[in-house]
Amino acid sequence: MSRRTIIPERRALPPAFTYTQARAAGISAERLYAYRNQGLIDQIARGLYRWADAPEIDEDLLEIAHRAPRGTLCLITALARHGLTDIIPPRIDIALPRGSRIPALRKTIDVHTFDRETFDLGRAELAVDDKLAIGIYSPERTLVDVIRLRHREGSDVAWESLRRWIARKGSKPAALLAMAKHFHGAEGAVRDALEVIL
Repeated sequence: MSRRTIIPERRALPPAFTYTQARAAGISAERLYAYRNQGLIDQIARGLYRWADAPEIDEDLLEIAHRAPRGTLCLITALARHGLTDIIPPRIDIALPRGSRIPALRKTIDVHTFDRETFDLGRAELAVDDKLAIGIYSPERTLVDVIRLRHREGSDVAWESLRRWIARKGSKPAALLAMAKHFHGAEGAVRDALEVIL
């Protein structure tokens, strides 16, 4: 964006903003599309924009943060973020509480629904930018999920990730078993997996 380009409404908007936020800041639909056509803003997704000169950001995570604030990175995506697999996920796995409205998201995002009662177990926040964050499951919660859902994710992925986790300094199998107790049938599966690996 040129230093000479002055956009009076810019101060009222964060680096990434929605169509509704732009309208509330006084930008008409016509002006918004003109800014986009001039390259002053980038359209990330339908109704989601960011200033063209804003710092680089993962646009998929930005979209999730805006459209699914409770969205939580899970399964293979969380394993990769925690360095527990070499798999480069072809899609981003996010979890939402069962019964939630599933927002329209890019085709590169897979939404999984997890039980509301256990949804927040092992959930932490991951900053997307200085104002937005999404959830990510802890390594222990992710391992429990991958082991209990190994019919979907593959046993080889679960066992290899568990081996990597055990090899890390400070990993405690007791913590993994404690997490597994919260999920129906998971404790036995995790105990069996630990016996195989150890």
